[in-house]
Amino acid sequence: MIFPLVDTVKQLRYMIAHVEDATLKTEYPELESQLTTLNCKHGFITSDYEFLLKFLYVYGRKSEATFNRFRNEIERFYLWSWYFTKSSVFNLKREDIEAYVDFMVKPEKAWSTNSVQWRFKDKDGIKCINEKWRPFIEKENGVSQQTLAAMFTALNVFYKFAQLEEKSAFNYVPVIKKNSPYLVVQSQINMPDTLSDLQWEYVFGVTKDKCLKQPKFERNLFTLACLKGLYLRISELSDRPQWSPVMSHFWQDADNYWFLRVMGKGNKLRDVTLSEEFLEYLKRYRIHRGFEPLPRADDPSPILHKLRGQGGMNVRQIRRIVQESFDLAIEKLEKDGFDDESEQLKAATSHWLRHTGATHDAKHRPLKHLSEDLGHSKIATTDQIYIQTNVSDRAKSGSKRTL
Repeated sequence: MIFPLVDTVKQLRYMIAHVEDATLKTEYPELESQLTTLNCKHGFITSDYEFLLKFLYVYGRKSEATFNRFRNEIERFYLWSWYFTKSSVFNLKREDIEAYVDFMVKPEKAWSTNSVQWRFKDKDGIKCINEKWRPFIEKENGVSQQTLAAMFTALNVFYKFAQLEEKSAFNYVPVIKKNSPYLVVQSQINMPDTLSDLQWEYVFGVTKDKCLKQPKFERNLFTLACLKGLYLRISELSDRPQWSPVMSHFWQDADNYWFLRVMGKGNKLRDVTLSEEFLEYLKRYRIHRGFEPLPRADDPSPILHKLRGQGGMNVRQIRRIVQESFDLAIEKLEKDGFDDESEQLKAATSHWLRHTGATHDAKHRPLKHLSEDLGHSKIATTDQIYIQTNVSDRAKSGSKRTL
């Protein structure tokens, strides 16, 4: 039986405490049973598992997104090592990890599912294994370059940490990555994924129209305005253990300019400037919620509210309402005869809105200002992603060549 190893980031501390106190069976009896059975066969399972929790605690506690990324990658690597090589992850050779990369590119069907599943289900306070969970999600077009890169990054960080903790003497990952036949060297022209002007017009416009009949879509509309107009990542709008976005994070300086304080990658705070147009949508959204048009410094209300329950929204919930607006736009584009635009929009993710806003504004905003609002630590990052004037100039001069 293929079973999950680690629950959510909120449960991580409890799982560590259970392992240290030998009480895992009180909350995760099925997981404890599976681990014990494997350990009786191989003898190294307990040690491997303890190190996995330790690694995730050190590297994953900064943000839920980072935790999920490392958990997903290392968890399935562990399971592959235990089931296919019958070996500890710390005894794997270079050729073993190369074999795992092959497996990652084309996992066995029994290891894949076509939908995202919770790892554990709560039954009367007991965390039971979800039998529908699998380590991999089926992809029609196979594994992406982004997924492969994330896998190599996670394994590299894991083995570097293992070396520091004197758990492993070798880290073969950099060599394997360098010589991997699956990784493609990126083109020097690397445009970010963005919505076209028409796609954005439909996504925002259809959502705005929807608000007239169903006021709950005001939340969708405001979310879209935040992600595109403020270049926010979804995680920066979501509730996290160390940060809850609330209305008081909007603030006004002495010159009457408005800002939003957000916590970005690496738990770094930054203040994003608000445009005059965005302020109108902030007022509209607050009035819809029954508030005064502009927030005060002591306003504890979550920026994005749940329709049911208290508090702000998590990443998955925000992603769901963005997809709701995308789906409405896809349907309307098809109805109006824009089949190509509709088909392309089906591939879009919420992160495209951040890229769309930044790419549009890069044409008329100073690079330093754009970089600071995006939260990039280096201007070169902003330049590389969003400024394509040199490419345009090269294309323009190249178009005049004669044969």
